[in-house]
Amino acid sequence: MTKEVEVIGNVDSERRARSFGRARYLAPVAVFLVVAVALGIGLTLRPREIPSVLIGKPVPEFALQPVQGRDLGLSSADLKGQVSLVNVFASWCVPCRVEHPLLMEISRRNIVSIFGINQRDEPDDAERWLRTFGDPYERTGADLDGRASIEWGVYGVPETFIVDDQGMIAYKHIGQMTAKDLEKTILPLVRQLQKAAAGRDTE
Repeated sequence: MTKEVEVIGNVDSERRARSFGRARYLAPVAVFLVVAVALGIGLTLRPREIPSVLIGKPVPEFALQPVQGRDLGLSSADLKGQVSLVNVFASWCVPCRVEHPLLMEISRRNIVSIFGINQRDEPDDAERWLRTFGDPYERTGADLDGRASIEWGVYGVPETFIVDDQGMIAYKHIGQMTAKDLEKTILPLVRQLQKAAAGRDTE
């Protein structure tokens, strides 16, 4: 009887050992599969299409001093009464430099008010940037510590927001704007919001 118990015990021990061995090898495989699936899903997402939780909500409360060399800073109170673009930029940002001529053209054509948030920039660098490449902004706030940008949910510069005349965020564009972005998405929405604002003014 004792021998039978020992044999059964040995068989159970061997089974447990084999099961443990399989689990030990399968665990890394399972982890790899989970990571692979997560990466696969991540690659299908387009950063520019990440929705902002601020869409349809009032602009965050903020108040920024003017960029060096400018007289007018920027606050949430300035973003009411007209449809506007709020462009978050920095002198050290290469895509900002690429899209800047588009902002200058919008300003030249007086299509919509443009306001700037200068993120984490050296004051001298920001002033030199606007002096060298032109200043399309009616007001420009110096976000020296980046807190205002965080309140706006900025992932990285450049980012551009459309704000309606009531101070509500209507759209967020992540990354560098292109002429196609402007003509296909941004400017049509601006015109739509301007028309709605004009309708409210006549009521």
